[in-house]
Amino acid sequence: MRAMSRPVGLPVLAESDLVRQVARRLTDAIVQGRLPPGAKVAEAAVARELGISRAPVREAARLLESQGLLKASPRRGFFVRELSSQEVDELYDLRLCVERHAAVEAARRLTPARRDALRRQLDLMHEIARRDDPATIVEADYQFHRLICEAAGNGRLLRLFDGLASELRIVIGLIGRLYDDPAEIARTHEPVLAAIEAGHPERIVAHVDHHLGVARREVVRLLESLAPPKPSRILPPEA
Repeated sequence: MRAMSRPVGLPVLAESDLVRQVARRLTDAIVQGRLPPGAKVAEAAVARELGISRAPVREAARLLESQGLLKASPRRGFFVRELSSQEVDELYDLRLCVERHAAVEAARRLTPARRDALRRQLDLMHEIARRDDPATIVEADYQFHRLICEAAGNGRLLRLFDGLASELRIVIGLIGRLYDDPAEIARTHEPVLAAIEAGHPERIVAHVDHHLGVARREVVRLLESLAPPKPSRILPPEA
């Protein structure tokens, strides 16, 4: 008899829009590190834990595969995607391009309501940091950056950001591991918002470059440290 897979803390779902609800639960588990890169998403175990049939779990897995979070393996099922350090570096390269422009446009279009929304999100990040909840604060981090893209007023740019963020959600969970102090994540956003409020394009770009550049370097370094060592090359004996 096969042993049952270990639960990962997924709450039971109600009977409405099951596929999207399952996708959301699995995404949360990935972002929070409960389903780490390379982990198998066992349909039967997930369905049993959520109290539903396997069909919506399979559809949710296919949806997350299309978003780049899962990878299907023939006859083996779905696995949490493993991103290489090069792939993450490329994602951050594109993210820098998107968010530089978004932040400058957000400053140009900044209204009191949008400024208040950004301030409230930053206040929320500080509040979550005081509760010492790293998984939630990195999700709040994502929402802060998305608000900047929303404030830019460009729907296509927002969809581009969401596409990049979908892949980066695997990495977002690692961001919490870059800082021993959760409040540091919130503090690193203060200069970005201050520059947007001041409305100086050069200063905005400089702060976005620094903010994302630090995360880019550290996440790539962390991924490289987690990668298995490459096998040593065995040289043929000298004649």
